[in-house]
Amino acid sequence: MDHQLPSSLKQSVLFSHKVAQLSKALWKSVEKDWQTWIKPFDLNINEHHILWIAYHLDGASISDIAKFGVMHVSTAFNFSKKLEERGLLHFSKKENDKRNTYVCLTNAGHDLFLQTLEVYKPDTYGVFEGAIPIKDLYGKFPELSELTSILRHIYGPEFIDTFEESLTKFDDDFHEVNGRLKKVETETKPSFSSEGA
Repeated sequence: MDHQLPSSLKQSVLFSHKVAQLSKALWKSVEKDWQTWIKPFDLNINEHHILWIAYHLDGASISDIAKFGVMHVSTAFNFSKKLEERGLLHFSKKENDKRNTYVCLTNAGHDLFLQTLEVYKPDTYGVFEGAIPIKDLYGKFPELSELTSILRHIYGPEFIDTFEESLTKFDDDFHEVNGRLKKVETETKPSFSSEGA
């Protein structure tokens, strides 16, 4: 990919610093809120993210989890192993791909993931609360299209396409009932003969 040199070194430094500072501040808020959200389930952020990816991809490889979870492969493997030990994930190999390890949610993992979504409360999430004035002003939440474009150039189109597919799947799979998320019961839960619910 050919890159043009920045028109100004000063602009480059200022832009890089601005992105770094804003990203760090945003992540600090997201991290605090995410940890508070999943603490009752004895999960950390990496574990919850792995459950989310496994739910979306339904047979994700450890490499997929690392890539879409933006984590090192060893981190993806180690936290997936902890989830397997808790009976929330099932490890397997595919007949036509013995090199990669794949994970699927067990019934217990599927149920726990759904429980985390059912207890989510928007008013306890700082980034959501911070975006309300924009929604009030423009009638919708920020699209984040510029950020998405930057990340598409950094991580590639597959990363963004998979992320957008996960949003569509989430939108299709869940509906709101009395201020809580509920799974649409159009598909059956995965069944696993060797692991418990």
